[in-house]
Amino acid sequence: MSEQKAAQDLIIDCHGHYTTAPDALGEYRDQQKADLKTDELFAHVKGIIDISDEQLRDSVEGAQLKLQNERGSDVTIFSPRASWMGHHIGNQSTSKYWTEHCNELIYRLTELYPQNFIGGAQLPQSPGADMSASAAELERCVTEYGFVGCNLSPDPSGGHWTAPRLDDRYWYPIYEKMCELNVPAMIHVSASCHQCFDTTGSHYLGADTTAFQHLMMAKTLFKDFPKLKLIIPHGGGAVPYHWGRFRGLADMMKLDNLNDIIRDHIYFDTCVYHQEGIDLLVDVIPTENILFASEMVGAVRGIDPQTGHYFDDTKRYIDACQLSAAQKQQVFSANARKVFPRLDARLKEVGLL
Repeated sequence: MSEQKAAQDLIIDCHGHYTTAPDALGEYRDQQKADLKTDELFAHVKGIIDISDEQLRDSVEGAQLKLQNERGSDVTIFSPRASWMGHHIGNQSTSKYWTEHCNELIYRLTELYPQNFIGGAQLPQSPGADMSASAAELERCVTEYGFVGCNLSPDPSGGHWTAPRLDDRYWYPIYEKMCELNVPAMIHVSASCHQCFDTTGSHYLGADTTAFQHLMMAKTLFKDFPKLKLIIPHGGGAVPYHWGRFRGLADMMKLDNLNDIIRDHIYFDTCVYHQEGIDLLVDVIPTENILFASEMVGAVRGIDPQTGHYFDDTKRYIDACQLSAAQKQQVFSANARKVFPRLDARLKEVGLL
């Protein structure tokens, strides 16, 4: 195919969300919330969301697709809007059908634009519920829709942090399914309903940092699941900036060297919106543990007055950093192809490899 590229030339964005969905999706969610006002145990039915292919095209062609072309990325691992996952809203029927609709829209976009989007699944997590429904939805999305990963929230309560730590056996059913299907998870919270945590600032970045601490201290998790791969977004929150603190804590707790802990299991993306932050990330974190990502049309959408460029044009930062050409190729594509084992088959299927 004329669009086919050599593997080393691909630029794979591992972190994109469908933040520009047609209004009908939000209207469906509003109706769910209205139903819950009458009865918090309201038993939802799935129903239909009437969104045409033309509406789907209109929703991305002036946004994510346009930015891919302008900024030079090739394909995005695309998942539902993170702040709308809203696991804390309603009951298990609420989450089940909301999640199914969100994932099905992603699937339709991957069918309309197979060379631009590859699916990442939302999971129907609910506070206090076990992970069986999430495992079933992940299997549906991978086996029926060709998705290659998922988003896993360590805090389905929306900022109240009532779930167990990430190495607790509560999470094992979803880890088992991930390893069975050979897919990774991005550890990504949703909206905060806690007055002290603001969703895309303190809540997201605090959750990233918290997730790393859980995983750093998980003495048996990666022994129990040697194939488990987890991505911490937004550059790892505070982790790279405080790498010395975490190394010191690991030493005090008689844990392994941090580089050994993360080597085959924990990865960081490049959703860091200034050059200095990227420079720190690539200086501190081993190159093989960094995945290119932008989360474009996401939390930060404006133009940086200091540079004149969009904050979330993260390819520009990688291009300008001090990594070698070979290391940049690792970050742009090779690492993603390793962390998402199903990715190569999908890339070949759509003619990108």
